[in-house]
Amino acid sequence: MLKYLEQPDRNNYQTLVEQYKEKIAHLEYRIAYLERIAKISQTLNSTLDLDMLLRSITQVATELTNTEACSILLYDNDTGELKFIPATASTVAEKLTGIPVPIDDSIAGWVFKKGRPMLIRDVTADPRWNKQVDEVSKFRTRSILGVPLKIKQQTIGVLELLNKQDELGFTQDDIQIATTLASQVAVAIENARLWRDLQKAYEELSELDRLKSDFVNLASHELRTPLAVILGYASFLRDEVSGQASQQLEIVLSSAIKLRNLIDDMTNLRHIKTRQIELSVEIFSMRELVQDVLAEFKSLMRAKSLRLKTAFLNGDDPVKIEADRQKIYLVIANLISNAIKFTPENGAIFVGLARKGQQITIRVADTGIGIDEQQQNKIFEDFYQIEPSMTRRFEGLGIGLSIVKGMVEIHHGHITVESVPGKGSQFTVTLPISIEL
Repeated sequence: MLKYLEQPDRNNYQTLVEQYKEKIAHLEYRIAYLERIAKISQTLNSTLDLDMLLRSITQVATELTNTEACSILLYDNDTGELKFIPATASTVAEKLTGIPVPIDDSIAGWVFKKGRPMLIRDVTADPRWNKQVDEVSKFRTRSILGVPLKIKQQTIGVLELLNKQDELGFTQDDIQIATTLASQVAVAIENARLWRDLQKAYEELSELDRLKSDFVNLASHELRTPLAVILGYASFLRDEVSGQASQQLEIVLSSAIKLRNLIDDMTNLRHIKTRQIELSVEIFSMRELVQDVLAEFKSLMRAKSLRLKTAFLNGDDPVKIEADRQKIYLVIANLISNAIKFTPENGAIFVGLARKGQQITIRVADTGIGIDEQQQNKIFEDFYQIEPSMTRRFEGLGIGLSIVKGMVEIHHGHITVESVPGKGSQFTVTLPISIEL
């Protein structure tokens, strides 16, 4: 059919074909470019290996822009300079690593300060070009395209593309490609920094936790023997003397017992955290255990004129449970002790015991100061205090509830709290009647 076309029409047809071919080639290039960017994004979201990410990005950058090399510089807060970071596994990259580039009077410094791209077609004609870099790397730089690395409008460094290999030099497309890749580099670097800082924080936290455990272990071991001697002699002397001396010895005994309880609490907490605690399981009456705990605190409640109300359901049901009696005793004792401590004089305390199916529920409620809603999730944390340490009115290390929670969970139970500031709190412990060890 073409042979019937006139010569001018045939020329127009050929021109249209060439134009379509150019458009198709450009579209294919754009598709390939977008595919590479998508691949980089996928890699970025799937790994925190900064070296691998930077190598991938710099390789893609040089391929898509048809340049000889790509370099990345980051701002050093300590020195106030830009420094090369290794982005490729080459001897040139190794030589450049750590080389400082001043912010003033340098091409990278201008890009960093201005926060926008810069294109230098002939570096030898630009007074800001740093010849030292070429001298160290043995690389001959002819042209540079620099774009800023930004995170949330903050510039953290510069990405440079070196020596465009096309005769036309760098184009607007190259600036767009470099800017897109620079945003990927910035995200990768920021993620790696955050991950590094997080790992460092975890390491420091683990070390502090280890030192704390070692201290608790050493302190409890070293204090137990002299404390036992103090308690023994103080008890002996109290029985041998009378009057004011007996009262003073009673104070000594009370303080020594308080110290022993603190040591026991610290030891229990350490055992819970390290999962070294062992259960001595037996079948016992939960009703009798609660009554024994209440008998222990009877004098303290009387001293504050606190009213006690109990509710043991199911008549005379002993409410049998299979558990470690000593540790459950500690749970109930801690809850009642807290209720007494945080309830003002003439207040009230409620202790309830019930059984539902294969679970036992213990409730301890008070008319005390209550707990703010924002603090209710924190009170089970180690050493957490409701009041500021320098102005608080109530004694204690802030580990009682942490121990309670740990002991309950070791028995496969759980604890909850309901509280209204100024009106009081209620703690509910739910335990299985029988546990499997």
